[in-house]
Amino acid sequence: MSSDVERAVTGRGAATRVGLLTAAKEVFVSKGFAEAGVTDVVARANASVGSLYHHFSGKADLYLTLFEDFQGRQTQRTKRAAREARESGEQDPMRVFLRAARAYLDGCLEERELAALFLRGDGPPGFEVVMRDRLRTWASRNAALFEGQPALVVAITGALAAAVNEVTLSGDRKLADDVLAIIGQLRPVAPAG
Repeated sequence: MSSDVERAVTGRGAATRVGLLTAAKEVFVSKGFAEAGVTDVVARANASVGSLYHHFSGKADLYLTLFEDFQGRQTQRTKRAAREARESGEQDPMRVFLRAARAYLDGCLEERELAALFLRGDGPPGFEVVMRDRLRTWASRNAALFEGQPALVVAITGALAAAVNEVTLSGDRKLADDVLAIIGQLRPVAPAG
């Protein structure tokens, strides 16, 4: 096979994969995961069932791929915001955290339908474990930012997790601003004695 033909085949495969993910997002958002069927996705993507199974192992794989892609974009947003904060001379860990948290909330609002899909609890079996693991990973990243302040990490991580849920489902940007202002006032507890 010539390299031009290989590139064309690879390009078509990538386009099919993207089309299936786009269709899956639309179907899952409109019907929910449980009510959506593989046939709904392939019909929306104008693809075949065989092409879906060539790229994905099934409906759950589509859902998890959408989640991982979204989380990848969210990670890029938050890392960029934290890096920009540090590059601008910010040294207060709370202010760096707040800039990253703002980027995360903005991403949830920008991709609100998709973010809400993952928060509704209508995912494949075991998805709640994936979400818990993601929260633990996020908390450990916060712990690195606030060394030696585990109670503060628990408080801000829990508060922001609740805020992500409420802000995403409501679409209320002012609520995001208010929650971040309150979280920004949290400080570690002074040692007893």
